[in-house]
Amino acid sequence: MKPQTRRPTRDAGQKSSGTRRVTAPVRENDSKTRAIRIKPESSPAGIEPRILSVPISAEMKLMSKDFFQVDALDLAPRLLGKFLRRDNVVLRITEVEAYRTNDSACHGRFGVTTRTAPIFGPGGHAYVYLCYGLHMMLNIVADKEGVGAAVLIRACSPVNGLETIQGRRGQKTDKPVLLTGPGKVGQALGLSPDWSHHPLYTPGGLEICDGPEVEKIMVGPRVGIDYALPEHVNALWRFAVAGSPWISAPKKTLRSL
Repeated sequence: MKPQTRRPTRDAGQKSSGTRRVTAPVRENDSKTRAIRIKPESSPAGIEPRILSVPISAEMKLMSKDFFQVDALDLAPRLLGKFLRRDNVVLRITEVEAYRTNDSACHGRFGVTTRTAPIFGPGGHAYVYLCYGLHMMLNIVADKEGVGAAVLIRACSPVNGLETIQGRRGQKTDKPVLLTGPGKVGQALGLSPDWSHHPLYTPGGLEICDGPEVEKIMVGPRVGIDYALPEHVNALWRFAVAGSPWISAPKKTLRSL
């Protein structure tokens, strides 16, 4: 059976739409911009890591509620390059997977239960569940209320709060192993299922903020869904930032879009 593939759509105004500037009370040190040293995602050996100035303040633009209320397959690639923020921790999203309605790999296939109820909420909310009794998996609910679709955050790169991330992960490293895997992302953010239903487009708690548009994207089949129907196992619904080392295994199944 031919793999089910869908090319992400881009609107002419996509780069600037779906965002808003948040006005929030300024706390002590909120107005400061800190210089964060991070490794470039693709650069020749020997090049000095660039300095990224990240405003750790209310000046980061939150994505709007409307940004999330689209098909999960459209939302997934648009989330690449966006920032996840919780307190002093800021992560850049580098890899995602789409899970759609009528998808035999999606938790929505079970219908509304105590565990799956969050995925049937309105787009823009978090759906966090415990996998194998060990890993907290962060999903971004997509589409309209009642649809039952989401995007799994598979990997990120660190932007701010490295020491906090390392402490939560129990690893003193700045290499990709720190955040390449959905359970690692959930742990780095200190999440639990209590975060399910949390709106990611409002200030405070866990937020998704706008970031530079990704130039090139890779696609491939999703990971660990052998139980699903063949057309869903083979569907190219996994998306990653091309050239980034902050991508989970397996990488060989990814190709340029």
